[in-house]
Amino acid sequence: MNPNIQKLVTIANKRKKRIIGLMSGTSLDGLDIALCSLEGTGTDTRAELEYFETFSYADEVKEEIREVFAKKDIKLEKLCLLHPWIALLHARYIRECLSKWNIDRSEIDLIASHGQTIYHAPMFFHQHKKFGNATLQIGDGDHLAVATGIITISDFRQKHIAAGGEGAPLALYGDYLLFSKKGEERILLNIGGIANFTYLPADTNTNEIICTDTGPGNTLMDAYVRKQFRGKYFDEDAALAIRGKVIDALLTALKENDFFDQPFPKTTGPELFNMAFLEKAIQKAGLPVASDEDILATLNKFTADCIVDAIKKNGLNKPALHIYCSGGGLHNPLLMQQVKDQLPGCIFHSTAMLGIAPDAKEAVLFAVLANELICGDPAVFGEGRIGMPPVSMGKISFPG
Repeated sequence: MNPNIQKLVTIANKRKKRIIGLMSGTSLDGLDIALCSLEGTGTDTRAELEYFETFSYADEVKEEIREVFAKKDIKLEKLCLLHPWIALLHARYIRECLSKWNIDRSEIDLIASHGQTIYHAPMFFHQHKKFGNATLQIGDGDHLAVATGIITISDFRQKHIAAGGEGAPLALYGDYLLFSKKGEERILLNIGGIANFTYLPADTNTNEIICTDTGPGNTLMDAYVRKQFRGKYFDEDAALAIRGKVIDALLTALKENDFFDQPFPKTTGPELFNMAFLEKAIQKAGLPVASDEDILATLNKFTADCIVDAIKKNGLNKPALHIYCSGGGLHNPLLMQQVKDQLPGCIFHSTAMLGIAPDAKEAVLFAVLANELICGDPAVFGEGRIGMPPVSMGKISFPG
């Protein structure tokens, strides 16, 4: 037997595993690294966050990724070069973390790498009838494994698509395993570049779970700030948006898009919600000159309305519904207040109340997916609703 296979079998049979989860989202702000201790599988999974670090991407890294990010036409050579380059960058960050935490690589069982999404193309968006749903993440798993000396699980989204999903959101799998609770209806709301939520019913019936993107999270606000304010990457504490007023005509124009007519569950990305989308809406609204603050106030309200509308359209605006929030949008006070104001019967928390730091949640969930791949049973997710196939996800890369 190949010794790597034997090692994987040994890891799968361990009572407790230490897995590093990696997440770099569509905000392109950096890499989240979560070292997790995991016990059990399925609904018996228990995850403890041992250490967490975020490495902010240098401007050079952001610009390199933006050359291929969310664009229909790119240079193939640049894509080819970035695939290993991103992996080696992430490997360097992991080595730095292990050194800082005084942990030898031999103490880590697995790396679970989401990779860097550069293009997400569900069928409704690309409109090419002979092609199916598609998505692409870069940051090659083999390079990560060799550069760190640790078995690496990567490229999670492809199995989801192969089994009939859109490749996103994958949060439902980890959310269900870690956060379902009998007797309490919950929503796990993540507001990253794109916003999504997972509804977990009080009876924990997998057939009643809903997991969907709702539309933009921070992506439009961030893109506008980068364009209009040199040296800024986001509207910190909503300081700009708070000074503005919502432009009703623009808000209406932003909502007039086919995405919002698509059935749930659905996915999207910056391929749709970008500066071209905003500029088209501004033209459609027939705006005179508007202040940057007013446009940001409107984009902030747009994100909040998309989240609330999706929750209400799924019939989830219920008294005593607990909503646990995570992602960068949690730190936007105006956005969170606008969501809360429109869902007055709901009880809001951060995922810290569930034992997982909100900024680390997505990285932790990929560690959970890696654990399920090597020793779980996809049958735990039931028969699988549309867009939610019961599958184990990820490709395995060995260090040697």
